[in-house]
Amino acid sequence: MEHLSFPNESADYRAARIALLDAEIALRRQVEAVAAKRRALPPGGELPEDYSFERIGAYQRPGAVKLSGLFGDKPSVILYSFMFGAEREAPCPGCTHMLDAIDGSARHVGQRAPLYVVAKSPIARLEAWAKERRWPHLIFLSDIDGRYSADYFGDTRRMTDAKRAERGMKPGEDWDETIFNVFRKDGGTIRHVWASEMSYAPEDPGQHHRAGDLVDPLWGLLDMTPEGRADFFPSLTY
Repeated sequence: MEHLSFPNESADYRAARIALLDAEIALRRQVEAVAAKRRALPPGGELPEDYSFERIGAYQRPGAVKLSGLFGDKPSVILYSFMFGAEREAPCPGCTHMLDAIDGSARHVGQRAPLYVVAKSPIARLEAWAKERRWPHLIFLSDIDGRYSADYFGDTRRMTDAKRAERGMKPGEDWDETIFNVFRKDGGTIRHVWASEMSYAPEDPGQHHRAGDLVDPLWGLLDMTPEGRADFFPSLTY
């Protein structure tokens, strides 16, 4: 291919940049290959119960809703577990900054698969936080009884002893956790499709789990710079 050339760049720079472009193209192909494998997964487990939530948010009638009622006329839904349980004074800054960006995409993704944000806080608290953050497009689900969050790892209650030891958790210690879960309805049957299980995978040295990086533009933008991410982590206020 014919490559670009920017003002005053050296031959060494252009050679290194071409090598990097080869790696970037290979990464693009790998991302597409992984997405294809995700789509090709065999059927996941059938929903053990039709979980109940309280719903509030854009374009939705507020009130009680079952998981089976979240699909509308679409075959699949995406649920994101937001670390803002009732025991937290403030939500997780990492979750919050990602939702800052996702709010703008929510009205678009909903044309293909409705997106919902689940947290174990009263619905009024979630509504107030959404207004404070100016999230007009996100739809929130309050999982007050926590049954969905426990079963689909929106918190750590169902983690094995081995996984707890791996994470250095103290006996009896639990907290809410970030994870995406996708469900698909086929007739009267709802099955789990996929979860961002990398949230629970061991982290590489100097990194967080990076389970949501593909939908989080902050990290992609910082990765473009010579400074990279370093030890930066978002704050709720600046």
